[in-house]
Amino acid sequence: MVELKNSGWTVIKEYLLTTLGMLCYVLGWSVFLLPNNLIAGGVSGICAIIYYALGLQMGYTYFVINIILLLIGFKVMGRGFGGKTVYAIIITSVMLNLIPPLIPESISQALAVSNGKMLCTIIGGVMTGVGIGITISQGGSSGGTDIIALVVSKYRNISPGKLILLMDVVIILSSMLFPSYYVGTDTVIPFSEKLATSIYGLILITVNGYSIDLFLSGTKQSVQVFIFSKKYAEIADAVTGNMGRGVTRIQAEGWYTKSESDILMILARKTDLNLLLRYVKTIDPHAFLSVSNVMGVYGLGFDVLKGGESRRRKKSESHPADKDEKR
Repeated sequence: MVELKNSGWTVIKEYLLTTLGMLCYVLGWSVFLLPNNLIAGGVSGICAIIYYALGLQMGYTYFVINIILLLIGFKVMGRGFGGKTVYAIIITSVMLNLIPPLIPESISQALAVSNGKMLCTIIGGVMTGVGIGITISQGGSSGGTDIIALVVSKYRNISPGKLILLMDVVIILSSMLFPSYYVGTDTVIPFSEKLATSIYGLILITVNGYSIDLFLSGTKQSVQVFIFSKKYAEIADAVTGNMGRGVTRIQAEGWYTKSESDILMILARKTDLNLLLRYVKTIDPHAFLSVSNVMGVYGLGFDVLKGGESRRRKKSESHPADKDEKR
């Protein structure tokens, strides 16, 4: 089995970029979201609700909730989350406690409060989304409700994306059930403003999700890769064994050289592309590759093609005469 060998600089770079991503995430909260008492989805949204109600710093609750979810994830999913996820959770928890008090009130007033909640919702959503995108691109994760979605999707045929969106909506709407105070004051936020804040929160998770997708893979989610290499067997074994992706071998003939060759065709998520390229480079640095975007991939390991079976069933039930003919 082929194993990737990371140089010291590669590991340092990955952790530095992970730190940068989480810093961008925390700054989005510290500068634009918290001063406006805004709510988001996921664990951060829960932490914000607790912060507005009790004044407890987000870093503490963020760390405790994520550690509990990580322990559940490790037990159910195995050790697939990696050290970068644990590192991201720890560094984010620390920064969520240290950075907000360091932001001068004049900066918060000029950049956030004075510009209104809508603009801060958009800017904060973009910053937190880009921060998470940077972390994911380096093989890490910010943890949170992603872990719950992965655990549930392991046992139920439910899209993780839809489940995460549902949890985010529930968290945001639940903020109206708890008392909230303006940051740094004892003034209770009226219900009408909390309702408006919930609407901003729904906009925020939309902007956040789109920013993550845009950073990671543009508007496309999957890629089709053709690999031309004499070491095709080793590459195929590495992709199927280490990445869990299917590989198709195509026998071809070079028209100019008239020599036979083997081509590998691989369909993968764009988030897996960097890892795939690293495996190819490790095995055969001289391999020739072609990478193209695909509009949609349906089947095992990708999106589910829905509606076909249920429609056929409904059609047969709605035509009893057809059943009589079959008898």
